Amino acid sequence: MATPLSASAFLKALRDEGLDVVLVGDWDDHNRNHKGPWGPVHGVLLHHTVTKGSARTVEICRKGYEGLPGPLCHGVITKDGKVHLVGYGRANHAGTGDDDVLRAVINETSLPADNETTTDGNRHFYGFECENLGDGDDPWPAAQVEAMVRASAAVLRAHGWNKNGQGGISVIAHAEWQPGKVDPRGPGYPGHAGIRARVAERLKHPASWSAGSSTPSRPPVQEEDPMAGMTKRDVFEAVWMTDALAAPDDAADRKTNPNWWAGSTLRDIQAKVRSTDKRVAAMSAAITALAGQVGSGADTATVVAAVERAIADAVVKVSVEVTDETQEV
Repeated sequence: MATPLSASAFLKALRDEGLDVVLVGDWDDHNRNHKGPWGPVHGVLLHHTVTKGSARTVEICRKGYEGLPGPLCHGVITKDGKVHLVGYGRANHAGTGDDDVLRAVINETSLPADNETTTDGNRHFYGFECENLGDGDDPWPAAQVEAMVRASAAVLRAHGWNKNGQGGISVIAHAEWQPGKVDPRGPGYPGHAGIRARVAERLKHPASWSAGSSTPSRPPVQEEDPMAGMTKRDVFEAVWMTDALAAPDDAADRKTNPNWWAGSTLRDIQAKVRSTDKRVAAMSAAITALAGQVGSGADTATVVAAVERAIADAVVKVSVEVTDETQEV
């Protein structure tokens, strides 16, 4: 007997498994619980939608259609590998199926042929609808199949199912549950047993694991240090000299030059600081020169010339000091 995960625990399990999850409306409170119980839960049921277009597919699975109100599943897995959560609780996805199949799922044993419709599957299964026309020709992108595997593994991991390691038997296809159903199917879909094998492999690793990534039994590849052999001059040029564009006038210009923030912002600040230093030095020199002329009896032209000379000398001195300082790298 397994109590359904809370909505927050379900969401966390999916995200921990590395899935891109999209929350649709009041997904965590959208269900058919008024029509019957949800739980105990025993496994994951995978479907194809017989629809085309991700937005339309998500909308149908959330709202349902005439004769079958939504939600039609808990999560919609679109072709780009995103999992759209549209409901949580009892959902109209499984219908009635074979009680012998349910018993095999609970016991994690081999599945018998489904030849009866005697058991309420909406009560006992988490459901994922996967965007596909279901005509046997519509392909399954690798990202979508990987999301199906990860979503299934997330639920099994959270519940501690598949402890006997028999290929993730707690994950079944709609075709294995209800007579007459064929889903999922089509090129790129690895088969029901193939999905279970991939789920079982995931469960041997942490939730963050990805197929092909390094494992404790295989040391990680040592990557070359990108900073090796670089001098201070190299670093200086890499930081300051990668972009010679002028400071942008507005936000639109910034969008056309993604490097501006990294390089030109610092140079722009430096230029403003230099300009400010020069102005401050000029004002200080002017004040000093004027103070020196007070009471000297000099005429206006002499005073002006003295002030201008002092300002010029101060600005030149600041320029030299700033240049020398910026060359120290």
